[in-house]
Amino acid sequence: MSTKIAVLMGGLSSEREVSLSSGKAMFAACTALGYDAISVEFENDILSHLDTLKSVDIVLIALHGGIGENGRIQGMFESIGIRYTGSNALSSAMSMDKHISKLLAEDVGIKTPKWKRIRKGQLVDKNDFEYPCVVKPNSQGSTIGLTIVQYENSFDAAVIDAFKYDNEILIEKFISGREITVSIVGNEILPIIEIIPKHNLYDYECKYTEGMTEYICPAVLDEGLTKKIQETALKVYKLLKCRHYGRVDFRLGHNNLHWFLELNTLPGMTDTSLVPKAAKTSGISFEDLIDSIIQQALAK
Repeated sequence: MSTKIAVLMGGLSSEREVSLSSGKAMFAACTALGYDAISVEFENDILSHLDTLKSVDIVLIALHGGIGENGRIQGMFESIGIRYTGSNALSSAMSMDKHISKLLAEDVGIKTPKWKRIRKGQLVDKNDFEYPCVVKPNSQGSTIGLTIVQYENSFDAAVIDAFKYDNEILIEKFISGREITVSIVGNEILPIIEIIPKHNLYDYECKYTEGMTEYICPAVLDEGLTKKIQETALKVYKLLKCRHYGRVDFRLGHNNLHWFLELNTLPGMTDTSLVPKAAKTSGISFEDLIDSIIQQALAK
């Protein structure tokens, strides 16, 4: 009997459209693999879909941001016995909260840019920070609400924008250098990707518009540095208790120091997404990538 899979997509986060793109691609892969797959799209009422989700063998989560990635959906599934793909509730919550993940990383000696967390309503003095700096929501993806502030006269507007998406924001030291990312499937570390956007920031448009970013995979780095970065990525992945798959983002700065930025527990699975690109470089097709994630979840 074929394994029954529900591909869960949509939600109400600012990354809804990306989730729908990921979900459609993942659903097509499930169908090609011969699974008995259904597509489940929701907005704000997931409860109306619970009977459907309970009826399948596994839920393939294609959500990004919001309750789909902060552990709430995972916690609900765990409480009612629904098996699902991706990291568990605790891991998802720790990873989505950049402040928490950076604290944990710093505690074990992993370099992360100096930062300060600011809560809504808290007084912020722009003179307390060095420029350029990065202002971003604490729990948000796809660089939504993120601004690289070059001068202090742009600081207030960046803070206001970031607070549109979260009640907590981070003000982080800007690391000049190269943007790199490491994908992990199971405990297999995939080739490093260097990201070279057309804009000065790897923003939403550059992430999801074909031709707006150059991707170099594997990144041109010496063997020793490549190994160090991959080892750090796996260390973060295990530190945050991730499972099945994830993607760890870094900045590669002066003297080839690599700085941990964040870990994505449900990275994009669209045509322009980074995990499928890294997998392809390793000779892993998109269908085989999805199958690996499903089989890991079924094995638990």
